[in-house]
Amino acid sequence: NPFAGLVSHLRASWLSGKTRPMEYRTAQLEALGHFLDDKKQEILEATASDLGKAPFEAELSEIFLCKNELHETLNNLSHWMKDEQVDRTLAMQLDSAFIHKEPYGVVLIIAPWNYPIHLFLVPLIGAIAAGNCVIVKPSEVSKNTERLVAEALPGYLDKDCFAVVTGGVPETTRLLENKFDYIFFTGSPPVGRIVMTAAAKHLTPVTLELGGKNPCYVSNTCDVTNVARRVAWGRFFNAGQTCIAPDYLLCTIEMQEKLLPALHKAIDDFYGPNPRESPDFGRIVSDKQFQRVQRLLGSGRVAIGGQTDEAERYIAPTVLADVQPSDPIMQEEIFGPILPIIIIANMDEAINFINSRERPLAVYVFSSDDKVVNQVLERTSSGGFCGNDTLMHFTLTSLPFGGVGNSGLGMHHGKFSFDTFSHHRGCLKRRMGWEHLNAPRYPPYSQQKFGVIRATSKVTRKNDCTLL
Repeated sequence: NPFAGLVSHLRASWLSGKTRPMEYRTAQLEALGHFLDDKKQEILEATASDLGKAPFEAELSEIFLCKNELHETLNNLSHWMKDEQVDRTLAMQLDSAFIHKEPYGVVLIIAPWNYPIHLFLVPLIGAIAAGNCVIVKPSEVSKNTERLVAEALPGYLDKDCFAVVTGGVPETTRLLENKFDYIFFTGSPPVGRIVMTAAAKHLTPVTLELGGKNPCYVSNTCDVTNVARRVAWGRFFNAGQTCIAPDYLLCTIEMQEKLLPALHKAIDDFYGPNPRESPDFGRIVSDKQFQRVQRLLGSGRVAIGGQTDEAERYIAPTVLADVQPSDPIMQEEIFGPILPIIIIANMDEAINFINSRERPLAVYVFSSDDKVVNQVLERTSSGGFCGNDTLMHFTLTSLPFGGVGNSGLGMHHGKFSFDTFSHHRGCLKRRMGWEHLNAPRYPPYSQQKFGVIRATSKVTRKNDCTLL
């Protein structure tokens, strides 16, 4: 296997204990900060070349949010690494019981093309913080960013413990044949199954950050202008190539009539009368993705937008009305700047519609009535949830980010990243002496001995008392 030598070299480094001291982890994390600072312009240029990303969107999503993760981790790492003391029974009062956070070993991070810096760097921060060695596999689809990461990143990190591997499906397939101690994958559910199958051969634990169709229910009681602006921003940010973008709207026919002019105005306010000329609207990443997304324009009726330019891989911010649940656009994650509207009669029907499909990465709801927001929260299931906005839950390092069911498993961000890449080892340290205290557990057994064990080791219900 072409990667066996690399994996074994990293495993030898990990076994040496080199990555475990806090000072080492901190130095490598600080180096990631230097990478972001030094290569800021190159990152903006590479993401512009790959995805037509506006500098504002690239700096916000690929640099600023990564720096937040980095600072959150550096600020709290010493606290997160500490052993966590736990409760003990009466029999264990002289002993030490604690949870010890230790690194898994050699970690593989496979990143996608839509946020090609953020989606490898944020898990990498967690993996380094937890004391692991890491191989990063950036996406070959965002080729300019892949080249930048492969050429620049190794110069900032310890080459004995961290590596970047490039290539397409054949290389990734060979890479996955190796035994890793943890695999973190971001991508589509079909590829997630392939990764999980490869991991199962070695009983390797995985985090899968997958996608899905994120519903957005708009109730009849809301500020239509605000809803339109927040939905349009979330859908058309990065030209719709965002795993947590609102994928489709659910609303009544009356609300659709109000929303369409408001969405038209929001798109015009954001990108002007011709979004193709806007410096703030991106492009589809590849010809293959362009053709896939363009085919989806055949569903329903184009109410706003619909223009395309294959040479530029441009698809205008588009809203589709009269969409049926059986239409092609409702059978796959859109991952492009198209927003279909599905008509429902009321909130109950919207919730039933959401629950009849695979569990999404995010559920969105807009309503001026908090009861409606809470009903949607309580009666649906998704990786994350955001009421009266889109995308913004993702920006908080204090919230876990991850999927459920078909949208993924596991979570990261902030401390959740550290915990994901740490094995939580349950530890008990007892004294060598005091052997007479152990006598009740040894044969020959008796009811009297069991009574002593029960009295000293029992976990009682609150407001319950034990009579000795």
